[in-house]
Amino acid sequence: MSPASTGASTSVDAAQPVRSSDSASDSRMAPGGPGYRRMSFALFLAGVATFALLYSTQALLPLISGEFGVAASEASWTVAAATGGLALFVLPMSALSERFGRRTVMTASLAVAVSVGLLVPFAPSIGALVVLRAVQGAALAGLPASATAYLAEEVRPKALVTAIGLFVAGNSVGGMSGRVITGWVAQEWGWRVAVGVIGAIAVACAVAFRLLLPAPRHFKAGSLRPRVLLGTVRDHLSDPLLRRLYAIGALFMTVFGGVYTVIGYRLTEAPFSLPQGIVGSIFLVYLVGTVSASTAGRLVGRLGRRGALYLAGGTTATGLLLSLADSLPLVLLGLVLITAGFFAGHAVASSAVSKTATHGRAQASALYQSAYYVGSSAGSTVGAMAFHAGGWGGTVTVGVLAVLGVVTITVLGSRAARVAARRTPMATAH
Repeated sequence: MSPASTGASTSVDAAQPVRSSDSASDSRMAPGGPGYRRMSFALFLAGVATFALLYSTQALLPLISGEFGVAASEASWTVAAATGGLALFVLPMSALSERFGRRTVMTASLAVAVSVGLLVPFAPSIGALVVLRAVQGAALAGLPASATAYLAEEVRPKALVTAIGLFVAGNSVGGMSGRVITGWVAQEWGWRVAVGVIGAIAVACAVAFRLLLPAPRHFKAGSLRPRVLLGTVRDHLSDPLLRRLYAIGALFMTVFGGVYTVIGYRLTEAPFSLPQGIVGSIFLVYLVGTVSASTAGRLVGRLGRRGALYLAGGTTATGLLLSLADSLPLVLLGLVLITAGFFAGHAVASSAVSKTATHGRAQASALYQSAYYVGSSAGSTVGAMAFHAGGWGGTVTVGVLAVLGVVTITVLGSRAARVAARRTPMATAH
């Protein structure tokens, strides 16, 4: 059986023979080589800061609703505005990284984002809070696409899935620690102090990131001309495999955004009625995502890209169904499976984008990140609306439909791969 994939290109198999690009003459970084550990830790910290800031209000939505007197669907905009700002600006920021360098753009993005993060605790109204969060999300747009492009240029191809998995693992640690810390701090001192603490942690991560990240050795400056940028974007959007990967990222994030935006409301209400600190600690299940993301390379090596996506989707769907129970242990198990499935699927899809794009990798990654965070904004908003209309079952329904979308797209990609395989011998014969 041939390696599985989501489309016409073959997947990366850990058992493949070493290519010339992975030989000793390749000056790019590899595990155990000079600079690789520093680079991995620096981007891990960038991932921590990005997710900690981006979702700093998510675990605090019940408290924000209470202070400003707004419903869950309105408070959820403090999350949706940040992810929406990122989705809107990720492509322009990726273009800047093509011209001025990945490290420069990532550093500037973190500097602006952490500065805004220190202003968020002083927001006088829900409207001002949403605006600040939108600006913060726009600033963070320089991180995801630039980071994956940096890795694609500076890391050997056989180590790329693992390297991106470590960056995604940093995302999961940031998301987990941000929510756990804010939960306990908010229980004692309120949500404003809680987001201020996250801002201070992000400052420390940003400084360490800049000191640790090795200078790029393989970056070649591109053009900022709109015609060149639009041509690159058009090339990527005309690639059927890339389109499928973008849709898969968006759908996975729709599930994740909806579940974690609403779960705080569910757990603070009957029959659970948990205090804010305990609700924040629920996000320790993000550690499962750290593991699943960092092992995505081995998963692809064993199952192929398509098999890994099926497993991720099935795991996520199982978790959604388990979370319907009015039993706290089953709800927690459901969250564990949702988190593991999501982070594995995200790591597989995002690394596939970097390997599929033959040029304009920052734009290819930016389009993925844009779709991904559009999915987050949609999940946060639609998931909250579904919860308001039909309770937790409504949110789960939205998630299950998104997973079905992932499976359908993957099946269509498999069919396209088989059709392409049949046509290739015919073309050769003629």
